[in-house]
Amino acid sequence: MTHPHNEAPVNPLPPVVAAMFLVLLGIEAFFSLADMGMIGGRDAVGLRFGYIERFGFSGQVFDWMLDNARYPPEHLIRFVSYPFLHGSFYEALFSMVFLLAMGKIVTESMGALAFVAIFFVSAVAGALCFGLFSNDPWLVGAYPSDFGLIGGFTYLLWLRLGQEGGPQMRAFGLIGMLMGIRLVFGLLFGTDDTWIADLGGFFAGFLLAVVMVPGGWRRFLHRVRGGRG
Repeated sequence: MTHPHNEAPVNPLPPVVAAMFLVLLGIEAFFSLADMGMIGGRDAVGLRFGYIERFGFSGQVFDWMLDNARYPPEHLIRFVSYPFLHGSFYEALFSMVFLLAMGKIVTESMGALAFVAIFFVSAVAGALCFGLFSNDPWLVGAYPSDFGLIGGFTYLLWLRLGQEGGPQMRAFGLIGMLMGIRLVFGLLFGTDDTWIADLGGFFAGFLLAVVMVPGGWRRFLHRVRGGRG
């Protein structure tokens, strides 16, 4: 038995979550230092935006691919590369906080494979929704993937409330609050269409969790049909 004095004061992060966090942190540190001119000299000041143009998800490029039925690899990579690029240090900081919090819960409940799958599938789903329903030119940042992890967390909470006999709609309180905050900020300061990508990522994460949770699909059908327990 582990002695209480030997227990870690903070539960360690799952390795896959820590690794994803370090990748995002390393990329943002590189761009932030370049923005400040601390690496690469004056020529590096616009490095962030150069990489966004090359690896960010572009609504115009997406429309071009659909119009011409051409899908070159250098543009398809944008669907999974844009989460690793952020417009600023603060955007990256908040997205990494969400990643750590939600990624830990999802990984400990569903496993490392589920975390990786939700992260990237939600990114793709978010980009598709953004490309189809927005006229904004660029989508960058890990927020659609973060919202996908929130979707996975929501499904876990939905299951738990069902098992406890509680009101399952409470599981959607977090996403409702976050979208409400987005609405308020949009009314006060103006907004863009990235919320479309966030919602796409959320629903992708929720639906994927139905498959990734052991026995989740069976329980989901049982709940939908009005069963209990």
